[in-house]
Amino acid sequence: MEDVIKAYKCREPEKRIPVLRLELDYELALLYEALIENNTHRIDQCKARLEELRREMLMLEAL
Repeated sequence: MEDVIKAYKCREPEKRIPVLRLELDYELALLYEALIENNTHRIDQCKARLEELRREMLMLEAL
């Protein structure tokens, strides 16, 4: 519910979406490095962050 409120408070979702895409790309690059290194802790952190970013992206696109 907190995420929904935050998405609605965002005054300019059109400006946030491109930034969010860059954040997603960066996090995917970090996940790739973690997979190559077989670093399970970093893999879990990246997956959790990607899930947060995904949720925010879906909410912004729905507005």
